[in-house]
Amino acid sequence: MYTVAQLIGGVWGAGGEGGELVVPDPADGSPVTTVPVATADEVAKAVEAARGVAAEWAATAPAERAAALHRAADAVAAVADDLARATTAEMGKPLDDARGGVEAGIGTLRQYAELAPLRGGRTLHGGHAALDFMAPEPRGVVAAITPWNDPVAVSCGLLGAALVTGNVVLYKPSERSPATGWLLAKALDSALPAGVLSLLTGGAEVGAALAGQPGLDVVAHVGSTATGRAIAAAGARTGAKVLLENGGSDPLVVDADVDPVWAAEQAALGCFANAGQICVAVERIYVHRDVAEDFVEALVERAEALTVGPGRDPGTQLGPLVDRRHRDHVHGQVTAAVAEGARVRIGGTVPEGPGAFYPATVVIDCRHEMALVREETFGPVAPVILVDSFSEGLRCAADSPYGLAATVLTGSMSHAQRAWRELPVGTVKVNAVFGGAPGGAAQPRRGSGQGFGYGPELLDEFSTVKAVHIEAPGGGHW
Repeated sequence: MYTVAQLIGGVWGAGGEGGELVVPDPADGSPVTTVPVATADEVAKAVEAARGVAAEWAATAPAERAAALHRAADAVAAVADDLARATTAEMGKPLDDARGGVEAGIGTLRQYAELAPLRGGRTLHGGHAALDFMAPEPRGVVAAITPWNDPVAVSCGLLGAALVTGNVVLYKPSERSPATGWLLAKALDSALPAGVLSLLTGGAEVGAALAGQPGLDVVAHVGSTATGRAIAAAGARTGAKVLLENGGSDPLVVDADVDPVWAAEQAALGCFANAGQICVAVERIYVHRDVAEDFVEALVERAEALTVGPGRDPGTQLGPLVDRRHRDHVHGQVTAAVAEGARVRIGGTVPEGPGAFYPATVVIDCRHEMALVREETFGPVAPVILVDSFSEGLRCAADSPYGLAATVLTGSMSHAQRAWRELPVGTVKVNAVFGGAPGGAAQPRRGSGQGFGYGPELLDEFSTVKAVHIEAPGGGHW
């Protein structure tokens, strides 16, 4: 059982007068974490305290900030196993997957510690006796509101980039993974000056109070589109810059010239990894009619072969969903599609017993306009839609209120070229549902958000630029 404490103004255990929440284990429903709920007054005091230390941290030499982030990465590495176990206990993912997320987060902290001191501004060509340049500066006070599905990796990205560029940070982890956020904040705080990082905990009301607080310079959020839009509206009122990576309904287009068994393996990975609870999970599949039958049969076999169980059990490949409320959402979309004429080939039933388990589900005879296809599901569900041509698949894939990522499986270079040029999303993947070179970054589009969320470009998102013009008095020489 984890008992979480808040960090406000360099003081652990501060605040939490708004009561407490209890987080259940998604595998069996037993209580895992108790977490204090910050009040609106406590949120305001935390922002005020952050403003009080912002100037000193901003004036710290970039190399010193980078060294502090390296020490922070070491501190996180020292508690990596604890972080992985907390992630699995709170949101259910298999322990090996949780360890992978922690390692990714540590790597991101080290990457930003190396990159940040190398950044500089441009020198401009002006008058002979003048000096003109553009200097990057910290934005000031950043609120980072992070999700539960990969809590360490995502949080390390936002927190690391914001801190190393000289900002102070108010960190609000998801109420579904607060102990993971608390353990991460403790590790980071041990390597940072007091007050540079604060931790605020609680539910949606705490996030809303934080996002709407005057005195913030940036609000960065990874999570649902509905929450992102509320944060964007708050930023419009307060003047804070808003960075968003929000919902998605990422398509997979399967061309006629690919091996359907291999394509099904890719689809299964994209749909069922982390029980479908990945921002860039495959949520809709457009498969060419010529390979559809073999593709669906292989996909059903892959779904049936998955080992289901608690994330802490060795060998588990498909853990529970984060909670029963989310399971109701996933199952509701499946049952609505069936009522509209779709057919479940495997899965699609709520299992008896404790926890929030949901089986790997393959749904065929889907239509593009169904909610299961159009809206975000965020569960282990593979909706299959038949298309008569690659062009039709590409057209349907592009027709979405979201714009996070998309995948195309094809043996045609011309089709691959068309895909990356025509799909209106931040990331296009060809012949691999996951993967990519280190340091990759993308800007989500439409309902999926705005601004860079990863890569070296995230350092720029947390910085502002000042143009400077200097010349001698009276137009003479110094």
